[in-house]
Amino acid sequence: MGTATSTDGDRSGGSADAESVAGAAGESTAGSPLAGRRPWVRAAVWSAALAVVLVVTALASATVGPVSLDLPTVAKAAVNAVGVPTSVGVSVGGLSAFGLTIPVPNVRAEYTYLFDLPVDRTGEVIVRRIRLPRIALAAVVGFALAAAGTVMQGFFRNPMADPSIIGVSSGAAVGAVATMALSITGPFGLQLSAFCGAVLTAFAVYLIATEGGRTPVATLLLAGVAVQTFLGAVTSYLLLHAGQDLERAIYWLMGNLDNAAWDEVAVTAPVAVGGFIVLLAYARDLNVLLLGEEEAHTLGIEVERTKRILLAVSSVVTAAAVAVAGVIGFVGLVVPHMLRLVVGPDHRVLLPASAIGGAAFLVATDTVARVGAFAGGPLPVGIVTAALGAPFFLYLLRTREVHSL
Repeated sequence: MGTATSTDGDRSGGSADAESVAGAAGESTAGSPLAGRRPWVRAAVWSAALAVVLVVTALASATVGPVSLDLPTVAKAAVNAVGVPTSVGVSVGGLSAFGLTIPVPNVRAEYTYLFDLPVDRTGEVIVRRIRLPRIALAAVVGFALAAAGTVMQGFFRNPMADPSIIGVSSGAAVGAVATMALSITGPFGLQLSAFCGAVLTAFAVYLIATEGGRTPVATLLLAGVAVQTFLGAVTSYLLLHAGQDLERAIYWLMGNLDNAAWDEVAVTAPVAVGGFIVLLAYARDLNVLLLGEEEAHTLGIEVERTKRILLAVSSVVTAAAVAVAGVIGFVGLVVPHMLRLVVGPDHRVLLPASAIGGAAFLVATDTVARVGAFAGGPLPVGIVTAALGAPFFLYLLRTREVHSL
């Protein structure tokens, strides 16, 4: 987790970029109609280019593993996996804890597949049932973390912010480790507990930092740091009582996609995409917030309402990602940096570019983790993202002006 500081002095350091972004945000109300559309054209071009990178990375990833597959086999199997849901059923499962069983709905969908290209049966099974679910989940998680990280960096006006800055990951960790330590079982038991822990933590930090209807960014940051520290102690205490599940709990905390399944993709993708759409709708407001809250209010932004929405949606998106993948660092910190240097600070362009770039980044790093390029065996992907992300971030720190927005 990147620790950020946000002070009034930070505003002057980033005023040039902020003013240029806010100026761009006002194009729709001044100048030609073409000028107002230009950021969205740039966003479409960059998104399309990065989507191609994502597809190529995913296909290349699917060829790698204990059984090497050729690209035509992977491409045909991937096309055959394209389907549409034809029926949806809901069954009721039980979430067991402390001798009680809580009913939990379990949604199941049946699909009709649109293509039936001739392909080697063994290769198709490997691609569709083992590698594609993991690649798809890595793309969804990377998409969510990078989008949330971009918003958090703009929200706090500090490039050291990341999606877990207000304790979302720590809350998810408590929920997940508690599930293992207390032997809570049921459909999506671990993921549901992690998601609830993350969302409740974000809500608690918001309540702590809010006074008189206002939520100062600096207070929110400090509250997040304090809650993270406390939840870290809770997680450590639970690990002491995890018993035979200790190794499993530690492995989850490192971040991994080993048990990825299509069900997890189906649950996480709508949350990530839906949250992204809401965040993108507030991209212009986020641009204006870079000038400072008083200036944003003068320009007609409902500051507190906008902050609540950005914070809530970013927290839910991050919670959904962490719930299925564990704590994966540096995706939401490094990817927005890389893309900001290339596409600029306008969030109408930066947000979609970072989200798609984050998906490609996590697919690539998970491929390295899956083949164990560093250690001669599979690794938790969180180790790989930290090992690759930290040196790159230090490089940016030494060669670029990254301490202000």
